[in-house]
This record gives sequence, structure tokens and C-alpha cells, in this order.
Amino acid sequence: LQSAKNMQALFRSASRLAPKAARTAFRPLSSMTSNINFDLNDDELAIQETARKFAREVIIPAAPHHDKTGEYPMEIIKQAWELGLVNTHIPASVGGIDLSMMAGVLVSEELAYGCTGISTAIEANNLGESPVIVAGNEEQQKKYLGRMTEEPLLAAYCVTEPGAGSDVSGAKTNAVKKGDKWILNGNKMWITNGGKANWYFVLAKTDASAGSGSAFTGFIVDADSPGITVGKKEWNMGQRCSDTRGISFEDVEIPEENVLGSPGMGFKIAMKAFDLTRPMVGAGAVGLSQRAMDEAIAYAKERKTMGKPIAQHQAVSFMIADMAIGIEMGRMMVRRAAFEVDQGRRSTYYASIAKAFAGDHAMQTATNAVQIFGGNGFNSEYPVEKLMRDAKIFQIYEGTSQIQRLIISRT
Repeated sequence: LQSAKNMQALFRSASRLAPKAARTAFRPLSSMTSNINFDLNDDELAIQETARKFAREVIIPAAPHHDKTGEYPMEIIKQAWELGLVNTHIPASVGGIDLSMMAGVLVSEELAYGCTGISTAIEANNLGESPVIVAGNEEQQKKYLGRMTEEPLLAAYCVTEPGAGSDVSGAKTNAVKKGDKWILNGNKMWITNGGKANWYFVLAKTDASAGSGSAFTGFIVDADSPGITVGKKEWNMGQRCSDTRGISFEDVEIPEENVLGSPGMGFKIAMKAFDLTRPMVGAGAVGLSQRAMDEAIAYAKERKTMGKPIAQHQAVSFMIADMAIGIEMGRMMVRRAAFEVDQGRRSTYYASIAKAFAGDHAMQTATNAVQIFGGNGFNSEYPVEKLMRDAKIFQIYEGTSQIQRLIISRT
């Protein structure tokens, strides 16, 4: 009791010393009006239902085939494009549907529930397009984003290199200005949609003497440009139908009009793009977690040991409860990050929290789903081993979980 009184006195003292604007944050909740609303509007519910139906009726039945063969899901992408589930954030000014970020994360979660390999192939377009959305001029947007609305084309984001993943500032790909063109040389690695893209966003060093904030320039590069070599399709642990390759650039000529923003702005543009895409990656992780939990629950209700379904054993039920807790928390953080984007505010902090938390939880949830399935979970005839393989990349791509924590600690 005495401790509580001491805390109250400390609070009253701090309140007197705090600026008036800060003190308003400590008003009793009963005296505040709230604008918080967790309900989705009719448009959001409609796009969510469209994506959910597509995932369950089209993606889930096809996912095992694409996982086993690695075949790129182009036919599925075409169907998704027809439904407006691809290129969701292209501005209306160039023919796009220009969905809100909130609607975008709803789509991402539902598609990922079906298969994150297929959803990653779809969502990679958003990553490739985002630099053009945030920094492209009217002509660039019309030329490169506009064509994405006319037919189901693909784009790719070329930043990672064999020796520069988390350390983007260590990238060696460079571009040198010669006359009215830039000459690009270097190698990129782990490029999603690398062998399927119509055009690339490429980050290249243009000033070796400058710090990372002004050393790089962003370019739009047509995929059919002479001097581009596309590497072999990588066979990865999970998300196997996603087209992941190395891309080499040898004396590739880029016209001046394909510079994004201005020379030296590339790093800032590339990082700003992540503010738009990390909420959707987090949403994908939530979708995978939801699928893993649903599969685990269904199995735990059927599988019996010691005379009752294993769902009734506390050891199993607590694992499922922890799955649910993390899914709800991850979903709320994803939507908070999306809300910040839709309000026109910088979302770096919330986007990194959403991506880190949801990505880590996806790995944990999928692992526990395998555990609940027991020996069957280790077998490829059951769905959860694929989910476990697919989940790991959420802790790696678009910034590792460790990099997200570094960003959070510095924001």
C-alpha cells in the first residue's frame, strides 16, 4: 500500500513538471473520446473476401504441385491480376486501383494463407513497383506502372548482392555517367521474380566517396536491355515456386530519364519503399501463421491419445493458445503499420515491429504445428512441413529480424 502511495505521489509530481501537451496523455480514459475502430469497412471486407475465396479455391489446391515442382505459378498470377489482387497500390492516375494500405495487407494475409510461395511471386511486384510509386515522376509512373495495369507483367527489386544483404551500404554494383546515359555494372542476388520481370528497380553506387545516404542512385532498368544475364533459378528450402535468381549487369546502358528521383537519392528511396512493403510482408507471415494454426487445430481434434483428442491435453491446447495470441498481436501490429501509411505518416517504426514480430511468430507457429502433428508433421504428405519450410524466409527477406530490431532501436 505504501508503495502504491509513493507511485501516486511521484506521478502527481511528474505531471506538474511536464508540459501541458504531455500531461493530456495521462487523463483518465473516461474523460477521453476515442476514434479507434477495429471494424473493417464494406470495401475492405469485400476485397478481403475476394482474396480469401481465391486463396481457398485456386491457390490451396495448386500449392502442393508448385511446391514439389518449383513451377512458376503464372496462370494463377494471371487470374489474380484479373481479380485486382496484383499491383494493388499503383496510383489511379496511371490506371491502378490504388488500394489503401489497410486493404493491401488484408489481401496479403489471405493470399499467404493459401501459399506463401505463390503470394510472394505476386507481392514481389509491389516491392519492385514501390520505389517508382514513392519517387517516380509522372512520365516514369505512366510508362512503367501504367503497363502493369494493362497486362499481367512482373517487376523485381534488385538491391541484394552476393556480399551485401543486410549491409546494403556494402553493395558493389555501380553506375557511371557517360554522356546522356549511365553505364551499369555489377551482380545482384536472391532477386524475386528475377527471371520473370519486365523491368527492374536497381540500386547502384554512383559516388564511391560519399556516405551510404548519398552514394547510391535508383534506376529503372528494362529487363531486355543488352548486357543483362539472368542466373539459374535457385532451389530454396521453401517458397519454391517463387522465382529467385541472380542478375548480372555488364555495361548496361540506362537512359537519363530512368533515374529515380535524382542521383544520390537511391538509398533513401529504397528504404522508403520498405515502409510500404514490410506491412504486407508481415501480413503474409500472419496468413501463414493462421493457416498453420488452423491445420494444427483440425488435426488435434481428430488425433486421439490416451482416450481423447490431443486438443484436450493441456500441453497441446496451450501451444494452440500461444499460436492464437501471437497471430492476433501480429495482425494488430500489421494493421497499425498500414494505418500509419494510410494517414500519410512515416511508418518505419511500426512496419519493422510488424515484420519482426509476425515473421518470428510464423516460424514458431509452423514449428509447433509440426510438433502437434508429431511424426506425421515431418512427412511431406501432410501440409505443415511445407508451412515450416516456407516460414523461415519471413525472418530473412526484406530485412532480417535482427535488422528490424536494429531499426526499431534507432527510431
